[in-house]
Amino acid sequence: MATIYKQDSRTFSEYLLIPNLTTKDCVPENVDLRTPIVRYKKGEESVLSLNIPMTSAIMQAVSDSGLAIALAREGGLSFIFGSQPIASQAEMVRTVKKFKAGLVTSDTNLKPDATLKDILEIKKRTGHSTVAITADGTSHGRLLGVVTSRDYRVSRMNGDEIVADFMTPFDQLVYGREGITLSEANDIIWDHKLNQLPIVNSKNELVGMVFRKDYDAHKENPMELLDHHKRLLVGAGINTRDYVERVPALIDAEVDILCIDSSDGFSEWQYETLQYVKTHYPDIPIGGGNVVDREGFRYLAEAGADFIKVGIGGGSICITREQKGIGCGQATAVQIVAEARDEYFAETGIYIPICSDGGIVYDYHMSLALAMGADFLMLGRYFARFDESPTKQQFVNGMYVKEYWGEGSNRARNWQRYGHRKDEKGGLAFEEGVDSYVPYAGSLKSNLDITLAKLKATMCACGSLTIKDFQQNSRLIRVSSTSIVEGGAHDVITKESERRP
Repeated sequence: MATIYKQDSRTFSEYLLIPNLTTKDCVPENVDLRTPIVRYKKGEESVLSLNIPMTSAIMQAVSDSGLAIALAREGGLSFIFGSQPIASQAEMVRTVKKFKAGLVTSDTNLKPDATLKDILEIKKRTGHSTVAITADGTSHGRLLGVVTSRDYRVSRMNGDEIVADFMTPFDQLVYGREGITLSEANDIIWDHKLNQLPIVNSKNELVGMVFRKDYDAHKENPMELLDHHKRLLVGAGINTRDYVERVPALIDAEVDILCIDSSDGFSEWQYETLQYVKTHYPDIPIGGGNVVDREGFRYLAEAGADFIKVGIGGGSICITREQKGIGCGQATAVQIVAEARDEYFAETGIYIPICSDGGIVYDYHMSLALAMGADFLMLGRYFARFDESPTKQQFVNGMYVKEYWGEGSNRARNWQRYGHRKDEKGGLAFEEGVDSYVPYAGSLKSNLDITLAKLKATMCACGSLTIKDFQQNSRLIRVSSTSIVEGGAHDVITKESERRP
């Protein structure tokens, strides 16, 4: 006879938090949202932590290099989607690592025989107004000069002018030598009132550029998630099929962390993938999942997973439950796996963070997921709504929207994750995800600031200043359907609302 769990499968909307005593020091500005993302031993600290407990989902419609840059600057982390060719995924990782290194390696350099039209095309395509001119046009060629917007006036030129005739030549540039520290480079920029400083080696070959705007941007983004070279951190999704080829390419691109992308992680394929990475690349952290119970957690923990994702069928575009009858309410799944994690920690002295993936509809659901034991969250729909996600803004049925589709949909064509094909030309035998729209919400930063403000306020109301305190001290109560109605606006005629979802 099948095993039948007596515990109900419940969602976040079926719970509320009961406040604890809020002490005078428990105010939002004192809340620390840092959280570990990879396993660590008792008495030690995780080698990799997030500054905010949020990661973006491994999805084509969510996590490309643009979203990864924006989220890392706010303290979170993106996992670049893996349902694409290995080379293009690795290039997205490189783009993130190059963006905020202090020392930027440009891939938009030109040779001296290029024209003003080439300069303007680069500016239109990338937004870059500074172009290094090297002997061979490569990013590390011998530096001959630099073109900035101050070197030309479009209104007085026809576009055919040769770059060599209007660039600032090397002998007139202020530059730094290879080995200079970022602090020293910024001092030169400020002392000489520059916007950028080329860094060259002893052969005058370009090493990179340091920009004033990066210094200013860092001051504006104090929570940036950076590696020890002051570059943004970025993750990448992998699968259990081509990992032998994909993982080395991502490591060569300097990815910081990997995660296996699967709707069901309780499998021998995932065990083998984890073992391969741990054997051949022991220094690269890797997460596994998704699971919804103790057995799944233990299996991946013993396989070597550095973190474990929790959730099957709870995503807004996921239809795994209705297609296969597999899954568990996200609130219940988080509670079960969190208990298994704590049990494993007590037995082994090894703490393995868990990630709640799916089931988040409202901002307060994030607070509930963390209170129930999640160390951090993975969000798809939430981030898909923002300017920085890969999809275009559209006007549909009287409102602005962005497209959002599941990795289990035919549109994603994610054969690495869902191996069943309808025919050799493609097409899934059945879908586990839908193709949809989400309401356009504006910039990531403006929305995330509001979400984090709510999270901090909730933690203060529960008497907690850290996520660990929040997990240990929170008190939750189940709610009835009528109390859910009571919790919203009722028995009034509301005016036009500016409340955010």
